[in-house]
Amino acid sequence: MDPLALFLLLLLQCFQWTPVPASDDISWTYTGLVGQSEWSEYFSDCGGTSQSPVDVVTTQTKYDPGLLPLTPLGYEQHGNRPFTLYNNGHSAVIELPDWMGIGGLPWLFTAVQMHLHWGSGGPGPGGSEHTINGQSADAELHVVHYNSELYPNMTAAMTQKNGLAVLGILIVLGEETNLAFNNILNYLSRIRHANQRVLIPAFDVRSLLPKDLRSYYRYNGSLTTPPCYQSVMWTLFHERVQISKAQLLKMETILYSSKSEDPERILLQDNYRVTQPLNHRVVFSSFSAESWKELSSGEVTAVVIGVMCGCVALAVIVRFIVKTIRRYFTLLHRETVVVNSSTSSWDVLHSNRPAPMQRMKEPEKAAENKQDTDLNSTTQGGQKEEPSPPPPQLEP
Repeated sequence: MDPLALFLLLLLQCFQWTPVPASDDISWTYTGLVGQSEWSEYFSDCGGTSQSPVDVVTTQTKYDPGLLPLTPLGYEQHGNRPFTLYNNGHSAVIELPDWMGIGGLPWLFTAVQMHLHWGSGGPGPGGSEHTINGQSADAELHVVHYNSELYPNMTAAMTQKNGLAVLGILIVLGEETNLAFNNILNYLSRIRHANQRVLIPAFDVRSLLPKDLRSYYRYNGSLTTPPCYQSVMWTLFHERVQISKAQLLKMETILYSSKSEDPERILLQDNYRVTQPLNHRVVFSSFSAESWKELSSGEVTAVVIGVMCGCVALAVIVRFIVKTIRRYFTLLHRETVVVNSSTSSWDVLHSNRPAPMQRMKEPEKAAENKQDTDLNSTTQGGQKEEPSPPPPQLEP
């Protein structure tokens, strides 16, 4: 046989027997050699046209009045069995019991697990996977369910259409500590390295969700990590959940994506996928656009200042009106008192006043006064005192 032909035959056999690594054996990461920009090379579904997460542009969503409020089933009935919390090298995952599920969907979906996505605390935005009008949150919680009406388990359902239903909860910074999230965050120090797991006390999973489960966005998408199966019915709640800065810092800095035996420790940070093209898909909303409006920070500031100015102006107007009314009633009261006083002094006492005397003419009055003076003088000067008669003589 020709040596060249023999060489080519041996080379061909070598290629035929070279094992191709299965996708499950590929160690993918968010950055690096098998980072998310290369996922589609190793996981074909990651290059599909219905990938997640997406940016929800609220002005382009379509209101669907048929979207019902979601109903958590058994979320509060955690029982006495502890939950399992583990570090899979990509996130902190909590396994959920199969008696938990979600209602309000076309089928019954049974809970499987929930996990978190976060950033690195850097100056740039990032942390959540989904964004609203281009704005990302600080973190995001996913609660994963499988269609238990159509499929026997998670493995069978995850590759089929409408096989999965995932709840997305956006997490932002707040002033107060979220005690519900402490049920997870307080135990992260026990699973610092990949493949570590620990049993934690069971808790009310409903307490992690927003209070308003009626307002949400709905679209068809995929898993946000390899193998990126396009089998997910997504529900992204409009209301955000708040955690404290200390809680977010613990989430961002305490876990490693490396194993405990690895020589180098690699922090588990920025474990979120960038938003994917929406393509032909439509994002539906369970609420009308008029009932909720996304405002920028500048618009919120303007609204707050406008409301405050309006309140101050209203207070000034009310005070002016009150002072005017008080002044009017004060003047009215004074006029009433004056009128009453005048009426009582004139109308009541006028009948008791003495009649006016006639005035005499001045000459007559003078003459009369002169006559009276002369008469008094004559009486006093010319009148003589007569002697009293002698006492009578008594006879002997």
